Amino acid sequence: MCPVFRKLMAAISNSLSLKSASLHRSFLYGSSSSSSSFSSSSSAAVGFKISRRNYVAAASTFSNENREFVIVGGGNAAGYAARTFVEHGMADGRLCIVSKEPYAPYERPALTKGYLFPLDKKPARLPGFHTCVGSGGERQTPEWYEEKGIEMMYEDPIMGIDIEKQTLTTSSGKLLKYGTLIIATGCTASRFPEKIGGNLPGVHYIRDVADADSLISSLDKAKKVVVVGGGYIGMEVAAAAVGWKLDTTIIFPENHLLQRLFTPSLAQTYEALYQENGVKVLKGASIQNLEVGSNGHVAAVRLQDGSAVEADTVIIGIGAKPAVSPFERVGLNTNVGGIQVDGLFRASIPGIFAIGDVAAFPLKMYDRIARVEHVDHARRSAQHCVKALLSAQTGMYDYLPYFYSRVFEYEGSARKVWWQFFGDNVGETIEIGNFDPKIVTFWIDSGTLKGVLLESGSPEEFQLLPQLARSQPIVDKSKLQSASSVEEALDIARASLPSEAAV
Repeated sequence: MCPVFRKLMAAISNSLSLKSASLHRSFLYGSSSSSSSFSSSSSAAVGFKISRRNYVAAASTFSNENREFVIVGGGNAAGYAARTFVEHGMADGRLCIVSKEPYAPYERPALTKGYLFPLDKKPARLPGFHTCVGSGGERQTPEWYEEKGIEMMYEDPIMGIDIEKQTLTTSSGKLLKYGTLIIATGCTASRFPEKIGGNLPGVHYIRDVADADSLISSLDKAKKVVVVGGGYIGMEVAAAAVGWKLDTTIIFPENHLLQRLFTPSLAQTYEALYQENGVKVLKGASIQNLEVGSNGHVAAVRLQDGSAVEADTVIIGIGAKPAVSPFERVGLNTNVGGIQVDGLFRASIPGIFAIGDVAAFPLKMYDRIARVEHVDHARRSAQHCVKALLSAQTGMYDYLPYFYSRVFEYEGSARKVWWQFFGDNVGETIEIGNFDPKIVTFWIDSGTLKGVLLESGSPEEFQLLPQLARSQPIVDKSKLQSASSVEEALDIARASLPSEAAV
């Protein structure tokens, strides 16, 4: 087939694809205009077919060949969405992914875990952790996308959207056309203001491979590291710094580590572990500014009480913000942030969807709107959205909150840490175990088990957690409190499950 004819057929296919996308929108949103959309698109297709002049003019207008479905974002959600399109036979010649990064979608959690291992401890590197290996799936390398007929546009973030014309503008000035748009832009790292030293050399934030590579370069030369933030990022980076045998301090303003999830007693257990590994923990401390040395490099962290902590490398892990720009017109949630969607991830504008970290969605089982920054939700929301878009699936997303962390996993570590949490951390807590190595915490509200966190469980024990959190059984608190081991406590909780859930 000659190149001109191939392009002509692609143009016809994409014209028909836009018609198909219009029908998808009609099905999902209950529009009554599907017949007129079909007629209009059919006429456009005939125009391409009979007039090469019309084809050349139209083809030169848009930079993407695949226009039926466009995904903006190159993280976990985009990778899992792409796989779901392929599984439904709807990717080849139809799907385009636009990313600001130079890499195909990858499993982003690796950046603060295996990627930061010391260079002599077998650190993770691409292409080893492209999606979807994190869930046991196929490794989707750049060649995979090419083989599946998926058009990839790298290092060219979207800067503008014309909702009426269904077009996107990239930073390089390219104009892209979409039939259906899926926003999977994730989050950006919250940063310290420049006026207090947030952009000094030696100050790092981690959201992508380039950030992690820059940090590794600093760690290789560092002597004194300060990690700012006591959440997931702070805990994981501090653990990584221990592997580099560096003088490490973690500073955060809260009363204890991971305050949004850990109880004070549970946090104290983890804080003791970090201190045993040489990490200095400064909690309840507020930062005034980052100080610059004579070489223009960060030299210390100045606290509000006037004291200073020396540092040649500082990592800021103080949270993230949903990357909603330039999609503000699509409709934002002002309470939790992000783009407001329904249980099928449809935004307020027909034909536009949002998935992953950037989506504010109905958390069905707890009857509230939530925005979840976690890889599990990124994967599941992507799959649910695409299945709803391409099939007759109409069930609303029913997500069970899940969080986990793995630290100190590099070779030679005296103690590896791996905990999982499912459910909702509301109500009173019961804690069983002595962290040798296991410990379990149950959250119980009015006699109902709402959430559970387990450290160092077996595969079978970890599999029990989502059953407990989703079933929310009535439990006997006195029996749980009297359990002599983690195993006994889990058996008591398992016995409280409805018979159909206790599998």
